[in-house]
Amino acid sequence: MDVQIVLVPYDSGQRGVRMGAGPEHLRASGLEAYLAAHDHSVALEVVESAATWHAEINTAFELMRLLAKRICAARSVGRFPLVLSGNCNAAVGVIAGLGASTGVLWFDAHADFNTPETTTSGFLDGMGLAMVAGRCWRQMTATIENFHPVPDSSILLLGARELDPSEVAALMHSGITRLTVSEAQERIRPLLDVIVSQAKQFYVQLDLDTLDTTVGRASAYAAPGGFSLVDLISLLSTIASRLPVSGLTISAYDPSCNRTGTVQEATFAAIASLLSAIDGKLSLTNAPHQAV
Repeated sequence: MDVQIVLVPYDSGQRGVRMGAGPEHLRASGLEAYLAAHDHSVALEVVESAATWHAEINTAFELMRLLAKRICAARSVGRFPLVLSGNCNAAVGVIAGLGASTGVLWFDAHADFNTPETTTSGFLDGMGLAMVAGRCWRQMTATIENFHPVPDSSILLLGARELDPSEVAALMHSGITRLTVSEAQERIRPLLDVIVSQAKQFYVQLDLDTLDTTVGRASAYAAPGGFSLVDLISLLSTIASRLPVSGLTISAYDPSCNRTGTVQEATFAAIASLLSAIDGKLSLTNAPHQAV
């Protein structure tokens, strides 16, 4: 597979710090060579803010606009976009770049479903899924070329376990399907059979704090009770074998929180499992029919 790695090394508008250090750490740890060893052709580029003053909101939306153009360009030449981002809200730019009728599978310890009216932290990245679903920041998301809010019926939220009361209430009144870690393996297949008709293509947003802390602490926001690596790989493989997956973002990795490198190793394995399943599906689709 031809893979376009796109680095967005920013966290809250700041370059290369905290979770913004994760993308370049993964690159420096040999991700390109790892993918090449799995028979993928790899190209890489970095999204850089041109701002001289990095205000969180302004810089975050600037990066989304730039990212949307990079994703659109990658898809136009048949490359699969693999985005490494500090923040989950990069998803808005990726979805815009992929185009209309894109469904979303959102892996996260958190719901990211706050809005400016409900947040008590003021953390823009805690609003990522709400932006994707068109719940907030509508004037700003409208500045991202070709962004269309994703219908609730086209969104699966997987593994969220640290939610604010306002997020719980908002999700209950939405059409978004939420699966806990324990529900995911049992219910994913029938749900995929339903959601496949809701969109032309699908995007996977993988916040690394979806992993259980026994695998490794992905960031300061990590929480116990997440997916084991075996279960996560199984889910990604199942998703990619049943849905047309057109893009993947890995986000929220702070390497200073995981000195042993176990999260990095898990990340490489998760990426490989998804790409392998997509490759296998493409091979079956393109295989010549055998005479009977």
